[in-house]
Amino acid sequence: MFSVTVVDHIMIAHSFTGEAYGPAQNLHGATFIVDATFRRPELDPNNMVVDIGAATEHLHAICADYNFKNLDDVAEFKGVNTSTEYLAKVFADRLAAKIADGSFGPHASGVTGIAVTLHESHVAWASYERDL
Repeated sequence: MFSVTVVDHIMIAHSFTGEAYGPAQNLHGATFIVDATFRRPELDPNNMVVDIGAATEHLHAICADYNFKNLDDVAEFKGVNTSTEYLAKVFADRLAAKIADGSFGPHASGVTGIAVTLHESHVAWASYERDL
């Protein structure tokens, strides 16, 4: 299996609902390093997994939608606990949609999986992996 990973980051604010979150129920900030990994069993005709430039641009565009925002105020997240795990899925699903709609180019259709990891710190991170 071949893979390519691109990286970006976001700075957000959010809060959680529910006792399980303890003090994180209060508004707080987070800076996430966002890794997006694209996988495929065989390289495309250009010997690539995916165009790294396109992957970088699409990941950056998704990050820009949330960067410096209070996620509690973002319509798509109303009533949702935006845990690190949940956000990893949001990023993976949005990248998968871009592959499906052809935004990554015709050869990206051979990508069979995406994994997104959000690093909260040097000691904690969460990931979501999905098939295409």
